[in-house]
Amino acid sequence: MRTDAISYLALGDSYTIGEAVAPEDRWPAQLARALRAEGIALDTPRVIATTGWTTDELSAAIDAALPLGPHGFVSLAIGVNNQYRGRDVDEYRGEFAALLERAIGFADARPNRVLVLSIPDWGVTPFGASSGRDTANIARELDAYNAAAAEICAQHGVAFVDIAPLSRARGAEPAMLAADGLHPSAAMYAEWTRLALPVARALLRP
Repeated sequence: MRTDAISYLALGDSYTIGEAVAPEDRWPAQLARALRAEGIALDTPRVIATTGWTTDELSAAIDAALPLGPHGFVSLAIGVNNQYRGRDVDEYRGEFAALLERAIGFADARPNRVLVLSIPDWGVTPFGASSGRDTANIARELDAYNAAAAEICAQHGVAFVDIAPLSRARGAEPAMLAADGLHPSAAMYAEWTRLALPVARALLRP
């Protein structure tokens, strides 16, 4: 890691670890490169994320990785596996709030150095279409999860970037999908980066 760069901690699940894409194509890595290209010295992210993790599993992994921070920038994207496993949105609300508070702590108690990404709608993907599940219900549940996360972020003064509409508009396009028909491709992560970039830029500019 560069000693003169802003340290970056990326917390999440498969969407942060970049299941089925190269490490340099994960959205946190793309975001860091885009910011560096603008003159903001953001380091290569330290990623704590694994495909399949729920909020409680991410929290346990954070416990195992302690101590963490302080970091100059922290991103958090978590919750799709809670919804996939049929967990209640109120349970998610409480566990997400606790994770967000931890993320703020890792950012040296600076809420304005934390960015949260919403959950994309996996129901629009070929995997979702062939899953046998009610895709309209998937959308409703994810909307409820994202609304809870957005509300909690607003209460804490944390930036929330909603990529769900983009995922619904383009998530079924072959170019936007990894080979598994579920996870985003590098091209889709580039679109997420495009939405997150102006928000991260505003947070990190002196």
